[in-house]
Formats: sequence, structure tokens, C-alpha cells
Amino acid sequence: MVSSAKGGSRAPHILCTGIAVLDEVFRVGEFPIADTKGDAVEFVSVGGGCAANAAVAVARLGGRARFAGPLGGPPGKEAIGDRILAGLARERVDCAACVRVKGVPSSISAIVVNARGERTIVNHRDNRLAAALPKNVDKLVAFVDVVLADNRFPEFVLPICVAARERGIPVVLDADKPTRKSDRLFTIASHVIFSAEGLRATAGVNDLSSAIDIMGKRTRSFLAVTNGPNDVLWRDGRTIRSMPVFRINAVDTLAAGDVFHAGFALALAEGSEALQAMQFAAAAAAVKCTRFGGSAVLPSRAEVDAFLRRQKR
Repeated sequence: MVSSAKGGSRAPHILCTGIAVLDEVFRVGEFPIADTKGDAVEFVSVGGGCAANAAVAVARLGGRARFAGPLGGPPGKEAIGDRILAGLARERVDCAACVRVKGVPSSISAIVVNARGERTIVNHRDNRLAAALPKNVDKLVAFVDVVLADNRFPEFVLPICVAARERGIPVVLDADKPTRKSDRLFTIASHVIFSAEGLRATAGVNDLSSAIDIMGKRTRSFLAVTNGPNDVLWRDGRTIRSMPVFRINAVDTLAAGDVFHAGFALALAEGSEALQAMQFAAAAAAVKCTRFGGSAVLPSRAEVDAFLRRQKR
């Protein structure tokens, strides 16, 4: 079990930085094929994006969550960004550090989830959002216990991560997007957790053990990779170890990786070692996958704790 917040006096404060998206999610029996029409059995319009989903997950799991990222603008005239922020506000996520880019639309995705819980995503993101930079990074990281960054907007998150590390604050990097092996974020972050797709493409090899070993020669950061229903691999010194994940009947895997990163970051802030943090993270992700609805159905702390108790019976 994950320990309570530091000293038991307050909930850990997690700053999530990166991308926020509006997700239009359709649940179908099977993915459509070209030049056909089909019916969705369920539909939901919810907030999405790696860092934004993680912020919601942190709040649901009992942490204090803040989100910082670029969105379209201006407020009141760019409806997608307004909807994203309204959804985050309902989850008690502090979004005061978001930057609205005038005359630019916020990101939006169309997502299809099949009966096995697999998802296909089509995203539109205006490249002008990538030029946005955060404001007052020193103030932003003050009183933060952990920073959780995705790598979708590297120029935005980089100064935040640097400011955090200069103060000795752990930085967890969600390395979901393929990038260069020399990416500076890999050496700045204290913990890097890849998606399998992101790691293979970044390292340039298909075997995940070899790929994580390649990246281990580039950074001293803690390294791990999630791989859907397969074991999580992580680097322990020069040894690649594996951690089984929980067996479930997956209904919707959308946002599972984001929940994993959120659970890991929160557990670190609560004092857990990396392996224990990954076990908690895997449980949180597993609970999420048992129901349809993306970020709208992220688990509470009580639900994750109950799930873990059942696994010990």
C-alpha cells in the first residue's frame, strides 16, 4: 500500500504540465473499415491529453493538482479551450498557469474504442501552440512536491522541469511521444516512463529490454516502460526487471497511461519507492480500464485501495 501524504498533514501537490485536449469518444463493436458507416453504442465528450488527464487523476486519487499548458484563445471566444478548462475546474484542478494563444484553436481528438477496449485516435493540434512558453516558472514550482510532464510541448515544459530540478523537486516525464535519444528532457527528469510505442521509436529498436538499455546509456534517470496488458519493464542499475500488471477485462484503455503516470507521481510524493509507486500506478490504471469514458471515469483513491485489497485475497 502507498503511504499517506507527507507527515499526514496535507495532500501532496503535483504540477502536471503538457497537453490538454477535448476528446470526442465513440464506443463501437469493432473499428470501422473504409467507405462504410456504423453506429456507436456509447458516446462521451470529455477532457483529454496526457498531462491534463494526469491532473484529473491526481485530484481523484487524493492529491492537489495543478495543470499548466498551452491552449487556444482568447478566453470566451475559443470554445474548445473554454470547455477543457471548465472540465478541469470541475475536478478541482488549478489551471491558473495555462497560457491561452490568441487566434489559435485548442487541440481536439476523435477517438474510437472497440469492444476489446482498444482505441484509435485522430488528433488535430495547431502547431502554433508549440511556440507558447510558461510564465513565472520559479513561482509555478514553488511548494510543489512533484512535477509530472508529458513531452507533447517540450519547449513549454522544459523550463518548468529545469526550475523544479534546480530545487531538488522530482520530475516524472511521460515519454509518450517518440523523440530523439538526445532529448534534453531525458537527462533533466528524475524519472522517465515511456509508452512502448514511444520507446521503440525513440531508441530505434523493437525489443523493449534492448531499447530501455539503450536509453539507460543516455541518462541516469530512473527508466521504465509500460506495454498495455504486458509487464512493465524497468531498469535497476544495469539490470532490466519486470513487474506484472493486473489482469482485468478491459473495456476502455483510453487514458490508462495517463493514470499510470499520475499514480506513480503521487505515490512518489507520498514517499513510496519506485517499485511500490509503479504497483500503485498499475492498480489505478487497471481500474480505469474496466469502464468506458476516458477521463470522466478515472478512479478515486478509495476505489484503487479497494482493488488492491482484493488482489491480496
